[in-house]
Amino acid sequence: MQRRMLEWVATCVFAATACLYAGRADAQPAEPFFKGRTINLYIGFGPGGTYDLYARLLARHMGRHIAGNPSIVAQAMPGAGSITLANFLFNVAPKDGTAFGIVAQAVAVEEALKSSGIAYRSTEFNWIGRASNAVELIMSWHTSKARSIEDTRNHDTPTAGTGPASPSEGIPRLLNATYGSRFRIVSGYQASAIALLAMEKGEVDSAQTSWSTIKATKQDWLKAGQINILTQSTLERIADLPNVPAVVELGRTPQDKALLAFYVSSSEVGRSFLAPPGLPPERVTVLRRAFDAAMADPEMKADIERAKAELVPLTGERLQQLISDTMRAPPEVVARMQSILNTHR
Repeated sequence: MQRRMLEWVATCVFAATACLYAGRADAQPAEPFFKGRTINLYIGFGPGGTYDLYARLLARHMGRHIAGNPSIVAQAMPGAGSITLANFLFNVAPKDGTAFGIVAQAVAVEEALKSSGIAYRSTEFNWIGRASNAVELIMSWHTSKARSIEDTRNHDTPTAGTGPASPSEGIPRLLNATYGSRFRIVSGYQASAIALLAMEKGEVDSAQTSWSTIKATKQDWLKAGQINILTQSTLERIADLPNVPAVVELGRTPQDKALLAFYVSSSEVGRSFLAPPGLPPERVTVLRRAFDAAMADPEMKADIERAKAELVPLTGERLQQLISDTMRAPPEVVARMQSILNTHR
């Protein structure tokens, strides 16, 4: 069983890291359908986080890479950690290319777990592309008793949750079960920016957001030592944070590590865009190639640099395969995770 788990984890990592960017704007066919139309780009979270940032930047640049130069309008549809939007895209949104969105990186994991409220099938979405992977961090405020991840085993640590499909709730619950931490989820925050403000105001001791968000918007916290970075939700430590333990390291048994690896594999999905199922294949191609072209657009890159964000694109085709790999997780891993997470939902 352990070997099967490790082989599956290796497959996911390979699929995510062996990809080469290969988008060309001039590869798309002429598509008069989009001329004069508006494409709605929905965001599954409230304003202030990187989901919102990447969506609004993409809306600014992607339209000119589609024949007919349609307008792309970004609008928020928060709820249930973006499950509300995922359900909308799957069941309600028009299936003609005029609607797509960005949802939580863990939507496929949540489906595999058969979490409540899910009315979509991840592999049937048309995945358009990824702007960046995402290294999620759990951090505590400097006044918290939890100054390291070890401290969370000795102190109750209220932490802000942004919805059942969000790592802000999933990772603390899994660490409570596998590592012995004592995180207490305080749900109801609609975006990571609001959760960070709650931590700063003392409503909770800790919160979760991406490393790119911290680098882009909270450099003052880093310089003043106002936060303690407890753990990074990755398979391995990243170069920027060599002294912060990766979540997978915290598993006490091989089974624990496989469980945590399954969940944090969603960090490779990161900030990805998806369209409803049932789109005409030629329109899926148009959206994917326009997305690829936007990722290579000098103006888009300049906006990303000004926002101090990261651009680590992945094509829709490779992203589609990554989602399929996630849905083939070993059943024993899925069953154990269901027993841990679903009892709290």
